[in-house]
Amino acid sequence: MSDTLDATASALAALGHTARLSVFRLLVQAGHDGLTVGDIAAFVDLPPSTLAHHLRTLVQAGLVIQERRGREVLSRPDFAKMDATLAFLTSECCGGLPAAMTTG
Repeated sequence: MSDTLDATASALAALGHTARLSVFRLLVQAGHDGLTVGDIAAFVDLPPSTLAHHLRTLVQAGLVIQERRGREVLSRPDFAKMDATLAFLTSECCGGLPAAMTTG
């Protein structure tokens, strides 16, 4: 549970910045094919070094996978990590509180 909690917190922290959230949503829209860094830059208004910083944070959080293809770097979302993050947030939805946490 602790590993899952840590991984989810890391993913949510990475998405907690408007630029990173915008980049991640763009990559999700692009799907499994992903986008090159140049393609991402064409859609977001960020200097190249700032974009690289935000992509690195998303990669470190496990939300984005990058691979080099010749001279280009392809970025794509890790849909399994995205699904795991969402599943963690919703797994116990509306199940009620454990008896130890209820009053009365």
